[in-house]
Amino acid sequence: MTVSPGHVLVVDDDDSIREVSTLALQLVGGWQVTTASDGLSALALAAENQPDVILLDVMMPGIDGLETLARLRSEPTTSGIPVVLMTAKASTGDEAEWRGLGVLGVIAKPFDPMTLGARLRDALEKPSSLG
Repeated sequence: MTVSPGHVLVVDDDDSIREVSTLALQLVGGWQVTTASDGLSALALAAENQPDVILLDVMMPGIDGLETLARLRSEPTTSGIPVVLMTAKASTGDEAEWRGLGVLGVIAKPFDPMTLGARLRDALEKPSSLG
């Protein structure tokens, strides 16, 4: 199955990461992008916009990415939205635990902006392909 670029919600507290992700996903990947700077905004935007996938930073102030993920999964309107985590601090053990939470994959920071859209598409096509 080939997944066409769709709508992605990028959630990261770092302005520069959101900006680079948006440019990379729109210009290189052909995705429609909505951004959120924190978990609470992400929850509202996910429910309102129903993105095809959420690219979610793990470490954020307030409610972190894992708490945001738990809240997304607990709401009927957002429970089925695929999630890919982004993090600068991932170990093999963390990734195994996160996959147990139902994420499609993990993208390590820093990431290559030129391949971000393709990696996201690959995660939707083959959930075990990211690392």
